[in-house]
Amino acid sequence: MTLPQGPNQRWSLDFVSDTLISGRRIRILAVVDDFTRECLALVADTSLSGARVARELDAIIAVRGVPPLMIVSDNGIELTSLAILRWTQERPVEWHYIAPGKPQQNGYVESFNGRLRDECLNETLFVSLGHARAVLRLWRDDYNHVRPHSGVGGLTPADAARRVVQHRPEGHHTNPGLQL
Repeated sequence: MTLPQGPNQRWSLDFVSDTLISGRRIRILAVVDDFTRECLALVADTSLSGARVARELDAIIAVRGVPPLMIVSDNGIELTSLAILRWTQERPVEWHYIAPGKPQQNGYVESFNGRLRDECLNETLFVSLGHARAVLRLWRDDYNHVRPHSGVGGLTPADAARRVVQHRPEGHHTNPGLQL
């Protein structure tokens, strides 16, 4: 698999689990743009089906204006569901499943998940699902807009994405890559 050369070329996604103080389990869908390192979504709920994942991907595409060329994920049941298979057939998106038991093949989102776990999930006792969603929204905003990332030349992920757009040649609709 080649390295992405611009935003929306490859998105990676994965799930992270946590619990509320009541003991109820929650799942968090994390979606990352592998080029800009932007966290495109952190969706928390008690259950996330393949159909829900497809709806969330459509919502991200609506905001960004274009689908990714490729999505990378593991072989989890939600991600190999009929809903996801239908979703990929109806869109010009290649879906790449990593080899079973090889999370390092999805390194961008796995690295992101480690940071999410260390900086947010392990530091917060969630009182409710609403509380978890609010904390995740704030953490995602900080991750994307405040903290620089070495993988994008010391820029924040949001600044990296803006820089690519600013350097796009007139009338050119694909991104040539980050120019630092």
